[in-house]
Amino acid sequence: MILITGSRGQLGQELKALASRYPFEYNFTDSNSLDVRQIESIERQFALTRPRYCINAAAYTAVDMAESEKMAAYQVNVLGAAELARVCQKYDCKLLHISTDFVFDGKQATPYAEDAPVQPLNVYGNTKWQGERQIWQHNPQSLVIRTSWLYSPFGKNFVKTMRHLGRNKPLVRVVQDQIGSPTYAKDLAETLLEIILFLEDSPKLPTDIWRTYHYTNEGVASWYDFAQAVFELSQIETPLEPIKTVEFPTPAQRPAFSVLDKTAIKDTFKLYIPHWRESLRDCIRRLEKEQGVSAR
Repeated sequence: MILITGSRGQLGQELKALASRYPFEYNFTDSNSLDVRQIESIERQFALTRPRYCINAAAYTAVDMAESEKMAAYQVNVLGAAELARVCQKYDCKLLHISTDFVFDGKQATPYAEDAPVQPLNVYGNTKWQGERQIWQHNPQSLVIRTSWLYSPFGKNFVKTMRHLGRNKPLVRVVQDQIGSPTYAKDLAETLLEIILFLEDSPKLPTDIWRTYHYTNEGVASWYDFAQAVFELSQIETPLEPIKTVEFPTPAQRPAFSVLDKTAIKDTFKLYIPHWRESLRDCIRRLEKEQGVSAR
């Protein structure tokens, strides 16, 4: 049994879409059926289903709002992570916890390894980092997986925003001096299920398998590069203008460079990771299919 929190989010919905392809039973929960901020809510679900694995996709992810809603972000990303890790430990449940590239300050010029110094620039990144520390304190049989720039056909994300703006604005301006790697939530969901398969099929696991990993799609892009690809694949001809971060101020400061080194996760779990352009093409095909339009 795999228990999934945050099932109404992008990752949770992609896990639902893939579920039938894997030989597992699932318990998909949302904040109504499992509120990570309430120990009683977590205990109830674990006592009911006795999961072997828990994928924690529940998070406060409103990066800019977190600057003024510090307690709300802290309750979910820190206290929620701690409570979930404690209950996982109690029920001998392996925890796969999703974290973020925003734990880094972006001052590095090469991809960040998992053991690189952590220095969050904003409240969201800080709460996610504190959440990671809570995971390791309460359940050493965990995998923390940091990702970045998540998108999918579900929910609100950069790809859907760019498609909307491109079809409704005469000009779209996009930041070009923030560099990272887009991540297709479908690919991340598949990776999580493949990791669980790997854990299930391995007769003896090395003790150092329980650690932090990085996962994004292959390749590097600026937000401007990403937007260009969205427009091209969506056949949108609206002009795009590259701008600097200082021209688009936001409440939360973002790292200028947050490319993650994925060597550890690829080597440990024998993974193939698609390039972000390849995965973006698949996502846009799905979006176009929903809207009855042929994608390039």
